[in-house]
Amino acid sequence: MYGWELPPYNNGGLGTACLGLTKSLTSLGIDVIFVLPKILPLNSSHMKIVYADIDRLKIHEIDALLHPYIDSNQYSGLRDTYSGGVYGNNLLDEVRRYAILGGVVAKNEVFDVIHAHDWLSFGAGLEARRISGKPLILHVHATSFDISAGQTPDERIYKIEKDAFEQADQIIAVSGFTKDMIVNRYGISPEKISVVHNGVEIEEFSGNTTASRFALLKEQGYKIVLFVGRITMQKGPDYFLQAAAKVLKYNQKVYFIIAGSGDMENQIIRQSASLGISDKVLFAGFSRGQDLLDLYRLADLYVMPSVSEPFGITPLEAVASGTPVLISKQSGVSEVLSHALKADFWDIDDIADKILSVVANDALGRTLKKHASSELIGINWNKAAEKCNELYKKLLGWFKKK
Repeated sequence: MYGWELPPYNNGGLGTACLGLTKSLTSLGIDVIFVLPKILPLNSSHMKIVYADIDRLKIHEIDALLHPYIDSNQYSGLRDTYSGGVYGNNLLDEVRRYAILGGVVAKNEVFDVIHAHDWLSFGAGLEARRISGKPLILHVHATSFDISAGQTPDERIYKIEKDAFEQADQIIAVSGFTKDMIVNRYGISPEKISVVHNGVEIEEFSGNTTASRFALLKEQGYKIVLFVGRITMQKGPDYFLQAAAKVLKYNQKVYFIIAGSGDMENQIIRQSASLGISDKVLFAGFSRGQDLLDLYRLADLYVMPSVSEPFGITPLEAVASGTPVLISKQSGVSEVLSHALKADFWDIDDIADKILSVVANDALGRTLKKHASSELIGINWNKAAEKCNELYKKLLGWFKKK
């Protein structure tokens, strides 16, 4: 399996998805070899302490400077901070380098199926397929159209995706939303694409709450509305602020917390000031682990206003933490989570109205929380792993007949 991040060294939902899926695959008795590029110097061995308790999961570290959610300019700056290793001149060169090194791993391992996650890993998957002749599954967690928030994507990345989709033996999409995107934007036959929804590990969000730096706000009678995610165009933080401004016209006893980082961070800080609400908008920075759990539990409502969200694991995490959610209709998670408030990302009035309803009506929040929590039982990584395993068996059956 080829990927490019795993917790706790992850910057988004892909690493969380890879960890959850591989844990459940190994519980089915499947041996997983995870080929992972790292962003640290050659003498770093930090990844060996991750997943040491999973006997069937073997991790390969390749010294490639792949990094999620960055463009070529950001890549150049990142590359200049490292003295160890030989890195490509730009992000696309690094993707090609990872493909070559990923192929080297394929020569030295015994495996039956190749499973590659998102475009940074597609080249490595294709190279492994060329070398081994084994079937290739591409797992699509986001496309370049999602990352560009529905705008024109980078043509070079689009070509990598399209070429890989055409050459793959099968494609996994994390939602029907993403499957439709692949069919309509890339011209791929729907018969080639299987939908496997993501899941959530409920037990990770069942720990004790610690003293949060924002807890005093609740003690003072304020309601908390939370945004968690990359502060980028795709995630809709600007719509979150616009809705916040409308809410505060009617209810001043609400604080809006933004937990995350990204290329729009400075813009969002300026926007909160221009809207005149900077005193009611708090920036928590990138949060994970106990800090993130505390934020989820502190919030009266979690809002995900994404412009184009292939799935969206954070609403499931919020529900697992006991928090009701308001999610964009332009998301894959809306296909599996029924007991959630839903709105079009662009409909600021509707988002604001729904926020006002929850912060003014504790009974509504409790009802949403109760029913959404019961839904999580069927939204898990074991179910996703079982679907992947069935696909593995089907592919191997086809290849044996060739």
